Amino acid sequence: MYLSYLDMQMNKYPDIGSLVPHQAPMLLIDKLIDVDELTVHCQVNIQADGLFFDKQINGVAAWVGIEFMAQTVAAWSGYHAWLQGKPAPIGFLLGTRRYISECESYDHGALLDIYAQQLMESDGMAAFLCRIECAGKELASAQLNAFVPSQDKLEEMLKGKSND
Repeated sequence: MYLSYLDMQMNKYPDIGSLVPHQAPMLLIDKLIDVDELTVHCQVNIQADGLFFDKQINGVAAWVGIEFMAQTVAAWSGYHAWLQGKPAPIGFLLGTRRYISECESYDHGALLDIYAQQLMESDGMAAFLCRIECAGKELASAQLNAFVPSQDKLEEMLKGKSND
């Protein structure tokens, strides 16, 4: 997806949908706020029409925060691919360590700021320190481990490797 010059002047970053390899309704984050070599900041506004919105709690369960973090990491990866003129890569969440949540849910109307910082990367494997804040208060934190395979490795994984 290419943005016009005017679009780029109003928001210096591409639309989140072009950076994260998900489509609605699974695209859960709304906007890329800031990104650099090692860090990223995205936002999501908790709305009643969201995929994981629960009317009984009038919000989204806190465990969905892991996916908010994972999609923020995906936005970081997609942005760096975009800078090179490449499409957003497919990546895999391998695991989450020390997920700590200070709340049971994210309330309807809450504007969440999701931050991730790359701790290390080697051959497509990376670890990110992530946190979710609302109005400056930390609500959740975790370390995410992810893998972005090369195109050849991805094709091999999708085909299934023969054991012959």
